[in-house]
Amino acid sequence: MFHWLRDHHRAEVRSRPFPAEWDKFVSANVPHFGLLDAAECAELCAMTQVFLEEKQWEGCGGLELTDEIRVTISVQACLLQLGLPHDYYRNVDSILVYPSTVVIPEQHPGVFQRVEGTLDGDVPILGQAFTHGPVILVWDAVLKGSRHPERGHNVVYHEFAHKLDMLDGAVDGTPPLADGVQLTEWVEVCSREFLRLRQLTEQGHKTFLDSYGAKNEGEFFAVATEEFFDRPQLLQQHAPDLYHVLSTYYHQDPAERLLRFEAAPAEHPAHLTLSLKNPQDSNEAV
Repeated sequence: MFHWLRDHHRAEVRSRPFPAEWDKFVSANVPHFGLLDAAECAELCAMTQVFLEEKQWEGCGGLELTDEIRVTISVQACLLQLGLPHDYYRNVDSILVYPSTVVIPEQHPGVFQRVEGTLDGDVPILGQAFTHGPVILVWDAVLKGSRHPERGHNVVYHEFAHKLDMLDGAVDGTPPLADGVQLTEWVEVCSREFLRLRQLTEQGHKTFLDSYGAKNEGEFFAVATEEFFDRPQLLQQHAPDLYHVLSTYYHQDPAERLLRFEAAPAEHPAHLTLSLKNPQDSNEAV
């Protein structure tokens, strides 16, 4: 009964027109949106409206939440699930947004526990995701990362990749996969690329994937997800097998989207040209 009511309400929310003001925020702040085809755009907008309404939002550290903040975060979070069977991140109840880099105690808050304080030994963060708690994001980092995909750093993709990873109860860099065949390929490829990144990092080499991904398998998946959506062609160049397993998992092909954009740039908003232009870094290892 409750599922029927929920699904009925979701269908009603999905059918609402996407507000024109929200569309302006997305166009200005999320370049990847301009690469989607009409059907993908419509689905992402519908998903965004449900996600935005169902989650608890809280501005922290004096931040006044605006529609721009909530929409910019929601679109990027939902982009990760665009090709996946999903329940609108059922493991995310609340999203806490700070204005800039936040220093928090080394503790794991509960779902409704605010994260604040500056105790000795605290670590500054740009984002954090908890298995049974909120997603914490820093707005200035969100905006910088979303507007500049060429940098390959996107805190929303990173933290919500962790939430996908956590759906099976473990933070091990392996989200729920379709079947044993996909799992076997995932483990083989991701284990190899993770160990390669760790070795290169320990040897002091400059790497294409952020060296933070060498910390553990969970961070590797989150860092790889950032590159998959932000700099897909370069990821495909540096680690084609890794790109393949991510594309198979997400059921998306961002590199192909960029090829379509490059073939017909006049059909896309002018501001996308600079934002989506990847730097040349062929001297970097994975």
